[in-house]
Amino acid sequence: MKRLLFFVSLLLSSMSFAQNDVTKFLGIPVDGTKTNMIQKLKEKGYTYNARLDCLEGEFNGYNVRIHVVTNNNKVCRIMVEDVFGTDESGIKIRFNRLCRQFENNDKYLNASLLDSQEIGENEDISYELLVNKKRYQASYYQKGNEEDFIDTADLTNYYLKEISKKYTEEELSEMTEEQIATVNAMIAFSYYTQLLEKKSVWFMINNSLGSYYILMYYDNEYNQANGEDL
Repeated sequence: MKRLLFFVSLLLSSMSFAQNDVTKFLGIPVDGTKTNMIQKLKEKGYTYNARLDCLEGEFNGYNVRIHVVTNNNKVCRIMVEDVFGTDESGIKIRFNRLCRQFENNDKYLNASLLDSQEIGENEDISYELLVNKKRYQASYYQKGNEEDFIDTADLTNYYLKEISKKYTEEELSEMTEEQIATVNAMIAFSYYTQLLEKKSVWFMINNSLGSYYILMYYDNEYNQANGEDL
């Protein structure tokens, strides 16, 4: 156990991200009540449409509707949808441009790591959607804020659980400093990935009556339903 606690102390000293740092949309945490979120978006210049229960305005150069989604009265998702559709060629250009914008933005990490999520030049989108039911989607993770603090209890529990599954006390006692560093790096990466997955930002192509639209989602997975109501 002393060896395990030593491992934990080394890992804690090397990490600076936060568990409770949630996804942000236009700098606003995707959290709190729907009423509060709507008010903050109105302060950003968006207009509330009571009939459609959404906000309307411009986002990233396009006219959009913004929908606030809740779970147990907490905001868990912001959905941004194009107001106007385009043709197949136009949506491919728009989709690929969004991929490049996210990949060139330091606030985001490509969820597929090194692989590009752009649509190939010769891809027949209409055929793939209709015949093969293909889903055109690109996913990214919003990085944490360095000024926030880590939940040390959560990390400690995660670390002890993971390392106990992989190594015996005897194996831990025989590890060199280099091996310890490698184990710490692997568990830190796993934990960091787990946190990033809670801050997913993704978009997809939607086909409606022959026109193509982008639907974009800013998710706070901490507030999503996890079966607690079942």
